[in-house]
Amino acid sequence: MDTTTCPRCKQTINSQAVTCPFCRTELKAYGHPGIPLHRAAGDEYLCETCTYHIDDTCNYPKRPHAKECTLYQNEEERKLELQQKNQKPSLNVSINNWIRRNQGLLMIFGLLLICFLLVLSRS
Repeated sequence: MDTTTCPRCKQTINSQAVTCPFCRTELKAYGHPGIPLHRAAGDEYLCETCTYHIDDTCNYPKRPHAKECTLYQNEEERKLELQQKNQKPSLNVSINNWIRRNQGLLMIFGLLLICFLLVLSRS
């Protein structure tokens, strides 16, 4: 069971919970239990660090003073993800990815090698 912490009462709860069973704080969007509800900490607003506010594509009515939002995307986290995607993978990672993509080809090559060795050992 995946667990998380309630942002209000700090109790450990099931990550799939729609509301906190201890303090009844809503944790997911109303009527949409699969969508997380992001909350601002303290007196800050979510819009200050949201990608959609920064690039001016947000159409949320409470913008720029939203304390709760289902579409919130942290700009700093997005930048880190893009940096990680753009980094060149190491040789070891590249080889592992190639092996995973070509398992069938490697199995056929292995079987051919075994057959070749058997033929050589009989002659």
